[in-house]
Amino acid sequence: MLLEKLSNAHGVAGNEIKVAKLLKEELEPYVDEFQSDYLGNLIAIKGKDKKGPKVMISAHMDEIGLMITSIERNGLLKFRPVGGIDPRVLVSKTVQIGDDLTKGVIGAKPIHLQKPGEREVALSFEQLFIDIGAKSEEDAKRSVKLGDYCSFDTQFGKINDQLYKGKAFDDRVGCAILAEILKSDFPFPIYGAFTVQEEVGLRGATVAAYSVNPDIAIVLEGTSASDVPESVEHRFSTRLGHGPALSVIDASIIVQKNILKEVVKIAEANNIPYQYRQTAVGGNDAGKIHLTREGIQTFTISVPCRYIHSPVSLMNGKDFENTIKLVSAILKEISQGGLR
Repeated sequence: MLLEKLSNAHGVAGNEIKVAKLLKEELEPYVDEFQSDYLGNLIAIKGKDKKGPKVMISAHMDEIGLMITSIERNGLLKFRPVGGIDPRVLVSKTVQIGDDLTKGVIGAKPIHLQKPGEREVALSFEQLFIDIGAKSEEDAKRSVKLGDYCSFDTQFGKINDQLYKGKAFDDRVGCAILAEILKSDFPFPIYGAFTVQEEVGLRGATVAAYSVNPDIAIVLEGTSASDVPESVEHRFSTRLGHGPALSVIDASIIVQKNILKEVVKIAEANNIPYQYRQTAVGGNDAGKIHLTREGIQTFTISVPCRYIHSPVSLMNGKDFENTIKLVSAILKEISQGGLR
């Protein structure tokens, strides 16, 4: 399963090479050509010389993670976050470091050694370290070096008939969906943009959109599902099992109402369940794409995922499948002159 390979791959923002390699190997038989750029974006092109609107479908390859910033005399490693991570989710989690995927465990001062006041405050990044079992600084340097990336050592799996667990569902789910879409043929040019460094400022999409200059852009994303206890229902953002989520507004884009209405019409005509993303916080590659050049018609379709930006997320397989169906239906509508 491609999603399993992508989820397990090591690809923190700025180091997406392994993810790009997996996608290129998967799509080699299905696309006409690949293009890349200085930042590391991978653009898979189908039907470059066909007539019709140029459609770019985007999904980012990078994941949140850590970077080694110091190797202490006792062999412990200090680090900084790459992308948005809550330090409260890190203690005792296992990680893989560098190209050799050295194993480590994130640690902190044991609770029985903490002062009463310390126990009442969440640990900061400065209070955390990674233990790789090294006996000294020299010993640690045999396995890791400053600047090495760290990703969570979480293995993809299924926890029941519908739910999958894994790391980096934001946005390897989007990458897997885009790969499936690119295996089909359409009567107009399709540019599959697997972008880099979304988690640190939507950087890859900025370059990719300028280069491709599409007529229409669709962003595929793994978004937060907050249908959990102590979360007020109208603030759920999205719900697992309720279908792909359509964004109306977030911190980086307001989707044009006419586009949204057309997407909803397509979903309903094809009996595909959908939901609206109910919160307006955060953003994704759409925020940069729609501002490119003279402006690009852009909208986002997301797969709900619980616990994103953490060591492990949950996703409903039906939401994944229905997102593929919805994107396919939208592309069929475009081929018939719709969404313009």
